[in-house]
Amino acid sequence: GHVPASALARPIRSEMSAIDPDMSLNEMQAMAVLAAEAIAEPRFRTVLLGAFAALAVTLACTGVFGVLSYFVTQRTREIGIRVALGATSTDILRMVVGRGLALAGLGLAIGLLAAIPLTRSMQTLLFEVKPMDAPTLASVIVGLALVAGLASYLPARRALRIEPTQALN
Repeated sequence: GHVPASALARPIRSEMSAIDPDMSLNEMQAMAVLAAEAIAEPRFRTVLLGAFAALAVTLACTGVFGVLSYFVTQRTREIGIRVALGATSTDILRMVVGRGLALAGLGLAIGLLAAIPLTRSMQTLLFEVKPMDAPTLASVIVGLALVAGLASYLPARRALRIEPTQALN
C-alpha cells in the first residue's frame, strides 16, 4: 500500500547510519516536495507572464474597440448623407466595416513586425515555445480582427438607425 514519506525517515536514517555512522542526514524530504520547490519560481513567473499577457490582450481589444467606435461615431454625418443620397444599409455597413478592418489590418501588420524581435527576447522565459508560434499569432490576429469588425459594425448599425435629417444637424 501507500506509505507516507515521513514514516520512512526513521528506517532510512538507521540504515544509513549502519552503512556509514559518520554520515549525517539532517533534512529529508519527499521527491514530490523537492520537485514542487524546484519549479515554484518558474511556475510563478509563467503565471505572472500569463496574467500580464491576458491584461495586454484585454487592453488591446478595448483600445481597438474604442478607437474604431469613435471613428465610426465621427462619421455619423457622412453616413446620414450617404443614406439620404440612396446608399443601402448593406453598402454603408460594408464601407464602414471594411475601413475598420483595413485600419485594424494596418495595426496588426505593424504589431507583427514589432513582435518578431520581441519574441526572441521572450524565448528564454518560455519552455518549448518557438519565437514565432504560428497558432498563437493566428489566434491573436483572428481575435483582434473579430473585435475590429464588431467595433465597426455596432456603431455603424446605430448610425443607420438615425434619421438622415438628424444626422445632418
